[in-house]
Amino acid sequence: MEIEFESLKLISDGKIRDKTRTVWERAIKEGDWNDISDIPFTLLIETKKTLLDHTNTVTEMSIGVGKARGDIDFDILISGAILHDVGKLLEYERKDGKIIKSEYGKRIRHPIIGAMLAREASLPLSIQHIILAHSVEGEKLIRIPEAIIVHHCDYIDFYIEKLKTAVINS
Repeated sequence: MEIEFESLKLISDGKIRDKTRTVWERAIKEGDWNDISDIPFTLLIETKKTLLDHTNTVTEMSIGVGKARGDIDFDILISGAILHDVGKLLEYERKDGKIIKSEYGKRIRHPIIGAMLAREASLPLSIQHIILAHSVEGEKLIRIPEAIIVHHCDYIDFYIEKLKTAVINS
């Protein structure tokens, strides 16, 4: 299954662009996914928002913040944003028609899985760092500017979605 993100076109370095796409394709294959269109972006809250929707939202938000700052490496930022949750394709599995945490995912969380996949693809350390540092695993790290942006955009999208579902369920 080939994956395409519109924002991939914004990565000017062809090697980074191709490796970013390859990481997603490898995770799809390794996770044995035939269809990723309905994977929720989180299992922590009840949501209809998919992993692909969330990834696109975080990437678009990150690009907007990067443009406002003006002093950001966009190839690194965009690749890191596109890949920040790619590890969920191994952290999750489809079982009896439901998406649940996989046995692998019970032992290794998606930021670590994603950073490992990016390293195996020989993506730059800064992209591996963004993936690893976007969640709680990054709290003990000094985040690079691009990682700060992706981290906060990820949390903004999560907390707004969490608020929406709380309001709907109240």
